Amino acid sequence: MTADITNAAVPSFAPLYLQIKALLEARLDAREWRPGEAIPSEIELARRFGVSQGTARKAVDALAADNLVVRRQGKGTFVATHTEERSSLFRFLRIRHNGGNDIAPTSRLLDVRRAKAGADVARVLALKVGDPVLVLRRVLDYDGAPVVLDEITLPAALFRGLTKARYDAYRGSMYAFFESQFGVRMLKAQEKIRAVPADATTSDILGVATGMPLLAVDRVTLTYGDRPVEMRRGLCATSAFHYLNELL
Repeated sequence: MTADITNAAVPSFAPLYLQIKALLEARLDAREWRPGEAIPSEIELARRFGVSQGTARKAVDALAADNLVVRRQGKGTFVATHTEERSSLFRFLRIRHNGGNDIAPTSRLLDVRRAKAGADVARVLALKVGDPVLVLRRVLDYDGAPVVLDEITLPAALFRGLTKARYDAYRGSMYAFFESQFGVRMLKAQEKIRAVPADATTSDILGVATGMPLLAVDRVTLTYGDRPVEMRRGLCATSAFHYLNELL
C-alpha cells in the first residue's frame, strides 16, 4: 500500500475503495487528467495505488456515480465534461416547459461587474469580507422569450480575465465556459427555492408585472473537495414553466 493512501481526504478507517476514490478526485482537481481525457485503466490504477483491480474498479464506479467520470463501452473511462451539452445541460438546468418538452434556452449575458464580498457572500463562498468577486447578470430565453434572470457571484481570483466580450465569443453553456476557459468544473449544487414578488428591474427584464410571483432559486455550486465556487440566484417566470426535481 502506498504512502499516498494515508493522505487521502477521507478517514483512514473508510473502505479502501473510498480512499482510492479520494486520491483520484485529488488527481482530477489537480487536472492530471483534464475534462474529456481518458483516465488510466483499472489495471494501471491498481498497480499505481498498490490495490486489487476490484478495489480500483469500485473506486472508478464511485467516481462515475458522482458524475465525475464517464464510462464508454470499448473505449475506456473519461473525465466528465460540461462541453458534452446534452449530458450536462439538463443535469443542472431544472426549468422545464409545462408542455413536457426539454427546451434548451439561449443565454444572454447582460453585464459583468467587479465588487467586494459582503458578509453573506464571503460566508457562502468561503472568502474574506472585502475579497474581490465578479457579479454576472444573464437572461435565459426560451423560444425567444425571457424566462429566467440569473445573478451569479464568482470569486474573482478563480475567474481572472472574465469579461462580457469573452463570454459572448464563446459557443457553449456557461458551465462549459467556466470549465474550458478557467479550469473550474462545477460538480454539484445545493439549492433553496421560494416565491418572491418581481421588483421593477426584474419585471422589466422578464416582461412580467411588478409584484408578480416569481420562483427564486438560490444555488451554491461546488467543485472538487466540496469547495464553493459559485453563488447564484435565479428568478423564474413560471406562467408556462416549472421547476423539475428528480428524486432517485
